[in-house]
Amino acid sequence: MLRSTKPLILGLLALAGGLALASLMLGPAPLSPGLALKALVTDQGSASVVVREIRLPRTLLALLIGWTFGLTGAALQGLLRNPLADTSVFGASQAAAFGAVSVLYFGLVGALSWALPAAAIGGALLSIGLVVAVAGRSTTVVVLVLAGLAVGSLAGAATSLAISLSPNPFAVTEIVFWLLGSLEDRSLTHLWLAFPFCLLASGLLLACGPGLRALALGEETAASLGVNVPRLRFGIVLASALGTGAAVAVAGSIGFVGLVVPHLIRPLVGHDPARALVPAGLAGAALLLAADIAVRLIPTPAEVKIGVLTALIGVPFFLWIIARRKAELSETPA
Repeated sequence: MLRSTKPLILGLLALAGGLALASLMLGPAPLSPGLALKALVTDQGSASVVVREIRLPRTLLALLIGWTFGLTGAALQGLLRNPLADTSVFGASQAAAFGAVSVLYFGLVGALSWALPAAAIGGALLSIGLVVAVAGRSTTVVVLVLAGLAVGSLAGAATSLAISLSPNPFAVTEIVFWLLGSLEDRSLTHLWLAFPFCLLASGLLLACGPGLRALALGEETAASLGVNVPRLRFGIVLASALGTGAAVAVAGSIGFVGLVVPHLIRPLVGHDPARALVPAGLAGAALLLAADIAVRLIPTPAEVKIGVLTALIGVPFFLWIIARRKAELSETPA
């Protein structure tokens, strides 16, 4: 009998809560735990301004985006039954960035317009849909990586073209730094801009849990159990695009969270894709918040972009997964 996931979920909630408190405390002007909490709920002068207007939006965005990426990665890996499935591998982040850049830097919408996440979601939906269509039912590691590489490269080239055609050099500088991914200087407005889309994506993905459990037995078995596999696939792709697009629209490109987290969680839940969803979301929230704290602690003249840090962690992990899969295949009897 599988162990309950309740202790794991409670542990991850405690970890995320501790990291959230640390995030409110740390910065150019460090605060004690007591003062940070007091500044959050009562007027503590300048400390309240720092906590409520600067650190709280950043903390909540890290939790929201990390949760979304972790949940999305677990759902996509369960859908394709492939450990390399993730929005960053699908090129969704690059495509979402291109969608946002296209409308933002050609003056179609403002930086805080609801059309910005809509454009990013459209780009992410297109990229994930293309990769899933190319990969098909018999998805292999090679096909998945090549399809994602092609879509991501195309989106990256299109974004570079948009940058090169931008008439404003200040806009070019801003977009380049934005594409690196950062939660610096984000406000509650950014949080409310992304929250509805991430909430909708989370609801759709969590509702797909029973279908993912049946799909683990194979598409034919899942269909015999009453699962509408095409609808399940469409729901997960749509939800992944909603979450990724909203996250990229407010924080730029932050990759590999959804790739790393499910691998850490899956052995703890008996490799059940449905039971992995909530723990993966919580672990993603904790991981991204920890990364955001780390970039503030690194002693550099300018803050290291969080997208750079997650890539430095995620790329070696990605290569390790490929090496392990290669070793497993070589050990399989012919």
